[in-house]
Amino acid sequence: MKPMRAAIIVGKMDSGGKKNLIMEYYRHIDRNKIQFDFICDSDSQAIPEQEITDLGGRIYKITPYQYILQNMADMTRIFKQNQYKVVHAYNSTMNLFPMAVAKYCKVPVRISESLSMAHEGDWKTILKKMLRPMSKWFANYYMSCGDDCGRWQFGSKLFDAGKVDVFKTVINTEFNSYDSIAREKTRSEFGWEDKIVIGHIGRFTAQKNSIRMIEIFGTVAKKEPNAVLCLIGDGELKEGMMKKINELGIEKQVAYLGRREDIQQFYNAMDCFLLPSLYEGLPVVGLEAESCGLPMFFSTEVTREANACELGHFIALDDSDDVWADQILKACRENMPIRRSHAKEVAAAGFDSASEALRMQKYYLEAVEKETK
Repeated sequence: MKPMRAAIIVGKMDSGGKKNLIMEYYRHIDRNKIQFDFICDSDSQAIPEQEITDLGGRIYKITPYQYILQNMADMTRIFKQNQYKVVHAYNSTMNLFPMAVAKYCKVPVRISESLSMAHEGDWKTILKKMLRPMSKWFANYYMSCGDDCGRWQFGSKLFDAGKVDVFKTVINTEFNSYDSIAREKTRSEFGWEDKIVIGHIGRFTAQKNSIRMIEIFGTVAKKEPNAVLCLIGDGELKEGMMKKINELGIEKQVAYLGRREDIQQFYNAMDCFLLPSLYEGLPVVGLEAESCGLPMFFSTEVTREANACELGHFIALDDSDDVWADQILKACRENMPIRRSHAKEVAAAGFDSASEALRMQKYYLEAVEKETK
């Protein structure tokens, strides 16, 4: 028998947590039973086309969501063409639109998933609050990557009634375990042998509080001339970040490495990871970094679920840059002699992709059986 194909609504597939999350599930399901068709906005920057094709998946590039009527028309054509039994949307509050199309096309299992929350400091919050109640209108199954996300998007009443299924943010814990050889090699390659390396991997956006991150590191750099900030990623705030780096005069202490896919070596090379976000769902980079034994510095706006193995430090955004800098340097100096892998602890906390992917697979098949009786 051919595998059942599920339509996975990705939206923009760029480097970052959403892409990594979906791909981890895809790599570990039984693809003889379920295959994924990835429905991505045509302006996506990081679709792993070769890997998806090699694994038997298909990619459909559609009009970006900014042109919502054509976007929905494209989805309608694809849904009707393929007669999906499952449509799973990962666009959080934007799920209203694919769910409406899926219901119109009589797709029996329509899954709306929440991956993030919101914060008053982000301009997108107004739109999110408008769309949030509608994100469940046309769905008949609800998912989230954590408890806080599920409650925020779908409401405590639905969540407490057991109607929202939590499928954790997952990673390949073994792949992200600590490797001392990789650490030495990468630090040698970049000239970081005697440096305190503070890292950040992600999109440079208002949500990630990217400019504040530079300001925090500026204070670290004043207190510790041997500190280096390793930046991996891209986004609309890149220019503003570079301007702030120049204003603070810390150009020689910042290593901007652009958008990269070979990030595992850098987790090993770093001494801590900085994520002062305005809001998060359950950040993939946090779990990957913790699996590699890195102390994590989150803002208190990040869900405590991200603290998978007690390496998380939570600091309020209202606290001064001095408070952030002092705690970062204290942890880096104390952690250096005892660096080790925490892969087993992260897996034991339920964040390993292999086991969660099989649970997702079972969920799909049981939902289809129930809805098509």
